[in-house]
Amino acid sequence: MFAILQAAGWPIWPLLIASIVALALIIERLIYLRREKILPKQLLGEVIQVYRNKKATPEVINTLEQNSPLGTVLAAALRNVDAPRDVMKESIEEAGRGVSHTLERFLTTLGTIASLAPLMGLFGTVVGMIEIFGSQNATGGANPAQLAHGISVALYNTGFGLAIAMPALVAYRHFRALVDSFIIDMELQAVKFVDVVHGARK
Repeated sequence: MFAILQAAGWPIWPLLIASIVALALIIERLIYLRREKILPKQLLGEVIQVYRNKKATPEVINTLEQNSPLGTVLAAALRNVDAPRDVMKESIEEAGRGVSHTLERFLTTLGTIASLAPLMGLFGTVVGMIEIFGSQNATGGANPAQLAHGISVALYNTGFGLAIAMPALVAYRHFRALVDSFIIDMELQAVKFVDVVHGARK
């Protein structure tokens, strides 16, 4: 492995750093973006029970807020159960925007790495090409060692850039779709709760 890094030259190091960062972000997002952690199954039913039993104390609401992202949205709704429907929905939307920002954390960085890695590989290719042309001497001959090194720099960096970009792009698209589905599910559950609250008043 070290021999490959040496053959690829110094342009490989930024790519190596990018690959480590991308891997760390993918692992972190895989651990964090789990459906049972974001949208606990029984939570909406429990919140409806709390509302109907009139047990929505500040302590209960604060505990709910810390429970999960869905809990944060439903806690905002519980805080405004006595408000008109529009005010309640507005508070849910505000909480939802904050939750959405949390769910999307690091995705921009991952997307940037996916876009930038091929360009970094291309930069390494250009450096390799410069070395190839630099291997030519005044008589028109070429230094074989320098020529071989230039070719290896060009090819290794191109290959490594693409090898980083492809999984990073797949992971970015997967996480974006996952976050979008979580946000839609949260909105639907919050609307159900609003309907329960305002249906009970009629």
